[in-house]
Amino acid sequence: MITDLMENERLDDLQRNGLKIIQKTDGFCFGMDAVLLSGFASVKPGERALDLGTGTGIIPLLLSAKTKGDHFTGLEIQTEIMKMAQRSVALNGLEKKIDIIQGDIKEASRIFGAASFDVVTSNPPYMNDAHGLKNPGDVKAISRHEVLCTLEDVVREGTKALKPGGRFYMVHRPHRLAEIITVMRQYKLEPKRMKFVHPFADKDANMVLIEAVRGGGAWLKLEPPVIVYKEPGVYTDEIYEIYGY
Repeated sequence: MITDLMENERLDDLQRNGLKIIQKTDGFCFGMDAVLLSGFASVKPGERALDLGTGTGIIPLLLSAKTKGDHFTGLEIQTEIMKMAQRSVALNGLEKKIDIIQGDIKEASRIFGAASFDVVTSNPPYMNDAHGLKNPGDVKAISRHEVLCTLEDVVREGTKALKPGGRFYMVHRPHRLAEIITVMRQYKLEPKRMKFVHPFADKDANMVLIEAVRGGGAWLKLEPPVIVYKEPGVYTDEIYEIYGY
């Protein structure tokens, strides 16, 4: 396996089904938000899922282990990161289960065709203050700021790629929740489940997990929150379960 690694790369154990992932030693790596999204999303037997802005391919890899979905596709615009994700898929022998495709989120419905997936997931850039970035072409900047796509791009193309009644799962920041719901409803994507994530029980939420349904009725369930730490440096039992430790 080590022969598959290039300069400034490392191999990380995902603690699920023996899966491993290639990541940059000095670049943007997947975070807890991606892991939490993979635990929140549901892909049922026979269903096909698309991950928009897949990065290292972490969400398709984890969903292939955690769910009984039939097939998973990751869409990534950055060539180097896309190729790294492809190598992680091959490293795990999952070429028949997972496809990593290079392409622009803004063109997703054209690339794959309308109503092609049962499930769409996305861990999009959270920050919409991309102006003034020193290097907007940097991998970390593209992953964190709306440089190459906006929230509306993700929701619009995700909705178009979904079959009627299909499910859209996203992790984002609570301070943009009103905007998220407004944009979703603009594209006939109805929020159905929501879960806030708090670093500690007495701290404000810093993430929100949302499930929405294409063409769904107006009914939203607010689920119990996720608490990440029970004390500094010690995860709660729920986090250990989600990670698979």
